[in-house]
Amino acid sequence: MIATTPQLKSKLYAAVLAATILILSGPATAAAPQSATKHDREFWHSIQKNHYAVPEGESAAALAHELSGYLGSPDPELRDDLAYSILDVWIIERPQLSRQELVPFAEEWSANLKAGIGESGTDSVLKRSFSALMLASIAQRDLKTQFLGDTRYHALLNDAISYLTSERDLRGYDATKGWIHPTAHTADLLKALAENDLLTQDDQHAILAAIATRLATAPTVYSYGEQDRLALAVRSIVTRRDFDAEYFNKWLAGLNESDDNVWKEKPLTPAILATYQNRTYMLEALIARMSTESLNPVATAAEAKVVAIIARR
Repeated sequence: MIATTPQLKSKLYAAVLAATILILSGPATAAAPQSATKHDREFWHSIQKNHYAVPEGESAAALAHELSGYLGSPDPELRDDLAYSILDVWIIERPQLSRQELVPFAEEWSANLKAGIGESGTDSVLKRSFSALMLASIAQRDLKTQFLGDTRYHALLNDAISYLTSERDLRGYDATKGWIHPTAHTADLLKALAENDLLTQDDQHAILAAIATRLATAPTVYSYGEQDRLALAVRSIVTRRDFDAEYFNKWLAGLNESDDNVWKEKPLTPAILATYQNRTYMLEALIARMSTESLNPVATAAEAKVVAIIARR
């Protein structure tokens, strides 16, 4: 037997420790390239062609994370035709993501609403806008089976309201980048949230106030259906069983008074006229949307007030 000195023992211990670290770290290092793998367009198209089924051997949650990374892409096919379309189906029509798996996505997409906020004319709006649209899908899923809970629901509602009034890039459609549509997408989110049982009358007030602010601050006339999408959010409030008609009437009167004052402005600017037209088109869309369904007496009375305002214009 060879005697070991303290120095030799130290060297042997170091060698064993290094070998142990190498063995333990080996699998994680080997797995890294797999986690970084990105699927090509044909892969995503094949999912659509196969009725949105998750490919064998793939994880829906992992694929959803990959698709989420395309929400800010300036490529409309990746962002809209593939990422949004597949995620929406997997969240609502053919659920592939559990309620527990959706919570981190809700948090991620809510955080995206603040990324680059205040910018205008840049691509940062794409991630904000399409995150709002994905959150609308989550809000619709929650209508079927509630999983957000009161705290998460109201955090999402507050984020949606803040985003509606804070977004400065209000482009609707671009010939190269496709749909941008932040106002319409946020309106879709508010519509779904307004149909939730967790909505309170104070929440109704907050949504209506935010819509009034957005209409009053848009510098140009919306030309891609944004007023109609906002009207759908208002209709969801008006048709609720706990609809606060008294507040709605005050809100409506405020819109009408502001529009009456437009004609007192000297000089009359395009921006002022845009505000007037956006409010008018939203109210007209609200009448049209409400006329397509049977309304309870309270909602019918609210509709009549909107009709009376539009009839005088």
